Amino acid sequence: MEKIKTKRFFKCYTQKTFIYGLLLIWLVISIFPFLWAVITSIKYPVDAFAIPPVWVFKPTLSAYQTLWIDGEFFHYLYNTLVISLGSVAISLIIGCPAGYALARYSKNSSFYLLLVAIVFRALPRTLFILPFYYIAKITGLFDTKILLILIMVSINQPFTIWMLRSFFKNIPESLEEAAMVDGCTRSQAFMRVIFPIMGPGVITAGIFTFILAYSEYFIPVVLTATRSVTMPVAIAQFGVDAVKEWAISAAGAVSISLPVVLIVIFAQKYIVEGLTAGAVKE
Repeated sequence: MEKIKTKRFFKCYTQKTFIYGLLLIWLVISIFPFLWAVITSIKYPVDAFAIPPVWVFKPTLSAYQTLWIDGEFFHYLYNTLVISLGSVAISLIIGCPAGYALARYSKNSSFYLLLVAIVFRALPRTLFILPFYYIAKITGLFDTKILLILIMVSINQPFTIWMLRSFFKNIPESLEEAAMVDGCTRSQAFMRVIFPIMGPGVITAGIFTFILAYSEYFIPVVLTATRSVTMPVAIAQFGVDAVKEWAISAAGAVSISLPVVLIVIFAQKYIVEGLTAGAVKE
């Protein structure tokens, strides 16, 4: 009996060790590019691109100084935040009532409507960039923040509505029915009863919508020139003409990644709660 228990213990221990080993390898592979960018950003150009790589070096913050003090990165950061937060606000204002309506409309047509919307979201950006460019030119909105906000909303809105619908689907209809029995209208029941419960779901949808707009590159690079250039586009411009500017590009990559990392760290509770609440079987 003891031999059987010992054999099972070692078998379980071996399986766990193998699984954790694979997860550790995957973690190292995933985080290595970011760590490489961090190390490159604090090196002098002569050390940053030495072959073989230099692991012992004198660190410097000159790339960050050039990026934030001597450059115009604050301007790019401002553009990115305005566009991202604006798209989040509009997406949630539209997505919350739309997701609620589709969740309560139980016929198959609502599901197929969302399916078509998700297919539209999954299509390549190249299919839409020329129409967007033409509209931007004829309306005079080229290189403006409002244009990028509206386009971000149009692209990411299906994803936001789909996620919010799943959250609303998980809330019992008896809550709003009880509120309507007490005299509330459907809209009052939504605002006073259902929406307050949706806190984690709304935060989760907002975070994902923010990240999608924050990290978008292809749309801004085509539809901006100078006034509304975002951080991903600005970072790509460094290092194009001179290798010595690659350290500045690495500093920019680190700078643009840190806000997203901090958001995920501090909001992970809401993300987990929101994703758990949205786990609904159709």
